[in-house]
Amino acid sequence: MADSRKTLEELQKRKARALQGGGPERVERQHKAGKLTARERLEVLLDEGSFRELDMLVTHRITDFPLEKIPGDGVITGYGTIHGRKVYVFSQDFTVFGGSLSKAHAEKVCKIMDLALKAGVPVIGLNDSGGARIQEGVVSLGGYADIFLRNTLASGVIPQISAIMGPCAGGAVYSPAITDFIFMVRGTSYMYVTGPAVVKTVTQEEVTHDELGGAQVHAERSGVAHFLEENDVECLERIRELLTYLPPNNRSDPPVLPTDDPPDRREEALRELIPDDPAKPYDMREVIKLVVDEGSFLEVHRHYAPNILVGFARLGGKTVGIVANQPDVLAGVLDIDASLKAARFVRFCDCFNIPLVTFVDVPGFLPGTDQEWRGIIKHGAKLLYAYAEATVPKLTVITRKAYGGAYDVMSSKHIRGDFNFAWPTAEIAVMGPEGAVEIIYRKELAQADDPEALKAQFVREYRAKFANPYVAAEMGYVDDVIDPAETRPRLIEGLEMLASKRDQNPWKKHGNIPL
Repeated sequence: MADSRKTLEELQKRKARALQGGGPERVERQHKAGKLTARERLEVLLDEGSFRELDMLVTHRITDFPLEKIPGDGVITGYGTIHGRKVYVFSQDFTVFGGSLSKAHAEKVCKIMDLALKAGVPVIGLNDSGGARIQEGVVSLGGYADIFLRNTLASGVIPQISAIMGPCAGGAVYSPAITDFIFMVRGTSYMYVTGPAVVKTVTQEEVTHDELGGAQVHAERSGVAHFLEENDVECLERIRELLTYLPPNNRSDPPVLPTDDPPDRREEALRELIPDDPAKPYDMREVIKLVVDEGSFLEVHRHYAPNILVGFARLGGKTVGIVANQPDVLAGVLDIDASLKAARFVRFCDCFNIPLVTFVDVPGFLPGTDQEWRGIIKHGAKLLYAYAEATVPKLTVITRKAYGGAYDVMSSKHIRGDFNFAWPTAEIAVMGPEGAVEIIYRKELAQADDPEALKAQFVREYRAKFANPYVAAEMGYVDDVIDPAETRPRLIEGLEMLASKRDQNPWKKHGNIPL
C-alpha cells in the first residue's frame, strides 16, 4: 500500500509539473504580450470539460546540452469536442523552450494527426513557436517534415485548421500552409520564411515583424491568412463557428442545423437591389444575406481580393459554400488574386461534400500588362478547373453581368452547373454593349455625323438582342429566368432535388491543375 501511494504521488508530481508549463514568470510574460497560455486556449476552444490530454509526460531526449526536462516538451496534445463533435488538437506552449519543436514535440503532433485521420475527425493546431529547437539540429528539421507529410496525406480527407497565435517562422510555416484554413491574431502573430534580420542582411531592406509577416499583411496582401481576428479569444470562438459548417471528414455530409427561417420565404427587397444604371455598383453581400438562413454568412478571406466573396452559409439548415462576384469592388472583375481565392475555396467545398451556390455579376477578366505578365491565363484557369472538376451540387444565379470567358468560368451550365438561374436584369453576352458596339459598328460610327447618338441607338439595340437572359434561356444555358424575390425558395428546392446527386470524374491518380 505504501509503495502504491508513493507511485501515485510521483504521478501527481509529474502531472503537476506539466501543468505549470514554463512557470509563473513566463506565464505572466505571455499574458503581458496579450496572449493566452496554451492550456487557456484549449479551455476556450473546446467544450467545457471535454479535453483529454495525451502524452502529457513526454520529455525531450537531448543529452548533449544541459536543457531542463519539462513534461509535455512545449506542446499540449489530445482530443475533445466542439459543439459536441470530436476533434483532435495540439497547442504549442511558448512558455516552454519558446514552443520550439524537438523530435519528441513533433512525435506528439504526428500521433494526434494519425489518430485524427484514422478516426475521420478534424485536427486543429494552435501554433505559437520559436521554430526548430537548435540543440537538436537536423532531428528537429526531420520532425517538421514528418508533420508536413501528414498534412499532405490528410488534405481533402479531414478538415485541417491552423491558428497562428504567436511566432511561426522558417520551415514551421509550411505545415499551416498545407492546411485548409489559417487564422491569425492582429498584433501578436506573424509568419514568414525568413525574419527581418535575414531580410536586412540579404536585401538591405529594413522591415518589422508585423510589416514582413504580420496578421494584417497576410490577411490583406499575401492571402496566406483566411481569417484576421483581434485577440486570442475571438480567434478561438471563430474556429468554433467555422466547425459548425464542416463535416468531420470527406465521407460525411455537413451538419444540418434547424432554422426558423421559412424555406419558402420570398424576399421582395431583392427586386430593388440592382441599380437601373448597369454601370452602378451594389453590395453583393446584401444579396447573400437576404437569401441565406437568418442572414448569416461566415465570410472567408474577407480582406483579400475583395472583388470576389467566398464563405459559408446555410439554406434550409444545410451548409453551402458561397462564391460571388462583388460589384462594389472593381466592378466584380476577375483578376489573379480573385481567381486563386475562389478556386481554393471551390476545391475545399468539393473535397468535403459542400454544395456550391454562385452569384454572378462579372464584367470579365481584368485586362492589362500587369495581369498578363503575372499569368492571369494560368491563374484564371485554376478557377475554371476547380468548378469543372467539382462534383458537388452546383447552383448559379446570374444577377446582372456575365460577360465573355468569365461567364463560362463562373459555374456555367457548360462546366456542369446543375441549376443555373438568371434574374431579368441579367446580361449574358460575349462582351458589354458599349465595347461590342464599338467593334461591330466601327465603320458606321466613324462615318456618322453624330457618332454618340448613333452609338446610343446601337447600344440599345444590342442590349435588346443580346445583353439579356432570354437568348441564353432559349438555348437552355439558363434553366429559368426567375423573379429575384423567389431566389431563396428556388435555391432550397434545387438543393433538395440535388441531394442524391451522383457525379464522378474519369479515373485518374490526380489531375494536373495549372499551378
